[in-house]
Amino acid sequence: MIMEITFGQIAGLIAAIAFLILVIYLCRVLIRLVQTLNEVNDTVNTLTKDADSMLDQVNDLLDKANDLVEDVNGKVKTIDPLFTAVADLSESVSDLNTAGKGAARKVANSTRTMSNVSKFSSIAAVGSKLFGKLKNRKGKKTSKEEI
Repeated sequence: MIMEITFGQIAGLIAAIAFLILVIYLCRVLIRLVQTLNEVNDTVNTLTKDADSMLDQVNDLLDKANDLVEDVNGKVKTIDPLFTAVADLSESVSDLNTAGKGAARKVANSTRTMSNVSKFSSIAAVGSKLFGKLKNRKGKKTSKEEI
């Protein structure tokens, strides 16, 4: 019994072999796709863990920054009266400086006045001495005339 194979059967056999090759190729592609998706899944998991870790660190950093800002604000509030006192002190020093300049002007003016008085006093003393000498001379002349 010999079996005869018709052209239709050969075509069907070729189609079946082609379909088998296509299925094998698709299986390989699907296996690689599954491997790639597994790697992507691992990467996403790793990134999620890293992001969570970084988020925790950022939260800790923000908490510390907030504490630091609150501390600085508290210290600034305690220093504000010092700045007010320094401003008041500088105003007082400025007023004292102005008063000192005024006093220095008055002393300078009084020194000039005293200098003028001193000159007048010196002139008056010289004049008094001259007047005394003239008086003594007149007195001696009148005494000699009487003798």
